[in-house]
Amino acid sequence: MSNFLRTTICAFLLSGCTYANSEPMPYKSWRLGFSAPNYMEVWIESADVVDIQDQVYPRAMSGAASILTPPNSSGDPRGWPKRAGWGKGKYVTGADLPKQIYVRWQSLVEPQTYQMVINISEATREVMRRGEKVFCSADGKWITGYREAVAVRLVPGGIAKVWVTGPCMPPIEVTTVKAVIDPRGPYEGKSGGHYRPLSAVSKAYVEKFGVPYGSW
Repeated sequence: MSNFLRTTICAFLLSGCTYANSEPMPYKSWRLGFSAPNYMEVWIESADVVDIQDQVYPRAMSGAASILTPPNSSGDPRGWPKRAGWGKGKYVTGADLPKQIYVRWQSLVEPQTYQMVINISEATREVMRRGEKVFCSADGKWITGYREAVAVRLVPGGIAKVWVTGPCMPPIEVTTVKAVIDPRGPYEGKSGGHYRPLSAVSKAYVEKFGVPYGSW
């Protein structure tokens, strides 16, 4: 676990605040997923979770974020999606609902290393607990759906937008976070400043069109 995360957790615990809710989570586990705009490749070094019981789940997610790289630079990375997807990720097994999510990632098109803490409000957790009747067109059935997934979109410049969503459920935007640059660089300075390589198709797009800062 990084020193940044340890400091954040300790500061929160020493504050004496608690937001744990006695109402149980209505599903076995919730999902954490990440995406990035077309060609704007991201490598997640670590996404660590603190749940409402103050339990820490290090590296709840790591690796590449979900992304599309259409050939011939035909995709458009600008702006936020009209309907956010779940992103690439996994279920945080054993965890209660999230209180904080620490993310450290490499924005490969810049390249730059960012870190941030996403604070999940009690209002957001209430949305995640609340069941809604929803029609699933895929199988033609009405179900009780839950927004059991936290979807995070990471973009160049260190901006992250967060939604909660679920099967057959429309996503709800809950927060936007501005990350800080880690001056140590990738892998907490342990790689000698070397970033993961950008794919050829993304490199070709950036060389032709640049990074569309200001569109997010």
